[in-house]
Parts: sequence; C-alpha cells; structure tokens
Amino acid sequence: MLVQQPIPIQTLSHPILEEKAIQLDVLRLDKVHSEVSGNKFFKLKYNLEEAGKQEKRRILTFGGAFSNHIYATAFAAFSAGLSSIGIIRGEDADLNNPTLRHAKKMGMVLQVVDRESYRNKDSPEFLEKLKAQFGQFYLIPEGGTNEFAIYGTKEILNNSHSEYSHICVSIGTGGTFAGLASSLKSHQTLVGFSSLKGDFIKSEIENLLSKFGIKPEGKLEIQTGFHFGGYGKHKPDLIDFMLWFYKEFKIPLDPIYTGKMVFGVWDLIEKDHFPSGSKILLIHTGGLQGNAGFAEKAGIELPTL
Repeated sequence: MLVQQPIPIQTLSHPILEEKAIQLDVLRLDKVHSEVSGNKFFKLKYNLEEAGKQEKRRILTFGGAFSNHIYATAFAAFSAGLSSIGIIRGEDADLNNPTLRHAKKMGMVLQVVDRESYRNKDSPEFLEKLKAQFGQFYLIPEGGTNEFAIYGTKEILNNSHSEYSHICVSIGTGGTFAGLASSLKSHQTLVGFSSLKGDFIKSEIENLLSKFGIKPEGKLEIQTGFHFGGYGKHKPDLIDFMLWFYKEFKIPLDPIYTGKMVFGVWDLIEKDHFPSGSKILLIHTGGLQGNAGFAEKAGIELPTL
C-alpha cells in the first residue's frame, strides 16, 4: 500500500509580503509520495482500501493523455498488487507521451476512445460495455472524485493548520476542494482557483457539497478569473510567473493547476484582496509529472522536483 512521506510547510519571504503584512506558506503535498503526488495520494488512499474490501483485483478509471490521475492510479494499483485499466480521452492521444509511458510501465492497459464516446463514460450502457470487455473491476471516476476521495482529502488539513486565516487550492473536478471544505475551521476561508473556464464550477461545487452532506464551518470562495483560457490552456505571462516563482522560492509548479492557483494568489495579494495580517496556506497539489509532457507538447521546459 501507499506510504506517506512527511509533508513540509515552506514559508515564503518577499518584500511584497512584508509590505502587505501577509504570511504566505506552502503545504508541499507534492512531496507526499514520489509517484502518487499531491492530492492524488489522498484521493486514492481509501479507494484502494475499498477495492480490497470488495475483493476487486482490477482498477478501471478515466483521464486525458497527460492526466495526473492516470499517472498516479497506475502506480498506486501496481503498488497494491492490482491490475489497472485506463480509458483515455481522444482518438488522437499519444500513447507514448511521458505520462502514458509511465502508466504502461506500471502495467496499466490503455484504451483510447473518441471524445464523443468519452462524454458518455458515466452512463450505465458505457460501463456495461466495459465490463463485457474487461470483466469485473473497481471503478474510480475521472479525476478520482468520489466519497472515498473526499474522505481522504479531508485529512489534508488538521489542527496544526488552524493558525491560517485562508486556505488556497486549485480546482479541477472539485473533490479536493470539497474535502478541504469539510475540514475547515469557523475562522477560515477556503479559496479555490478553478482551472476551467466558466462560472459553472460554482454550481458543480454546490452540488458536490450537497451530495456528500458537507456543511463547512468556514467561508468558501471560488475564483474563476485565473484559468488562462481554460483547462490545459496557458499564456506567456503564466509561464513567466512560474519560472520567476521557481527562481525566487525553488518551488516547481505545473501549468494546469498549481501555476494558475499561485499566480492568482499573488495577484490578489498585490491587489489587497487579503486583509493585512492574513495567514495564507497554499496547498501544492502536485501534478509535476505533467511538466515533462508539457515540454514535449509545447516545447517549454519547466522545473520539476
């Protein structure tokens, strides 16, 4: 099973933080495990346990060609002695990119489906076809978000983090945000930075909280203005910021999630969004494996661990 490494907290020092009287710390979840990095460790932890309880020997899940979830699930299943299947979005997916090469190395069977079929991945008919093809399996949804993932991600925060006034995290499927929301203290504000274009994520988060009966004690805030064009999109100012941030603090970011979140936090600090005296904890959700694929696809080298 997965073994958790100690999770360090890195305090940032910079003149703008002194000027605004802001304490800014980074919870380095990217260091929780060498292969199952960041929030994926917590999302998969109890799903693997549940697969064992159900006596399922095969994991099936979904993701894009550069998916952190696919990468992490392949290793997690391998480490637990389970086989795995990855249903990959897009008929043009390159099965030899760094993410999927790693998944295959871990024994994951990859099957590419066209985007139209992929949109039906949650339908009973689509899942029945997969069962007919692969036999029985333990299903983990795209991004890993289900009740066991939320149960795991609620463990990211504990009483040692109660000094912080603001917790900041990136949002993809919303599972990590929901888990953090369930652990929030009454004096804290959870700020989520959506990597997807559009305000629809706000209603999706509301539905997620309602579905799992989560009633946060603290405040929730969702920022939708730092997506840089949408999921998987980037712009030069984002890349420039990430390279500056690494040079300044020696913390690598990824352009899909953490780069956008940290850019947003820094921008809001400069614009006095956070009150003077705020203590902010940034959740580094990992995802650095994708930087290798980003380099191959975009021709831009980004720092990794």
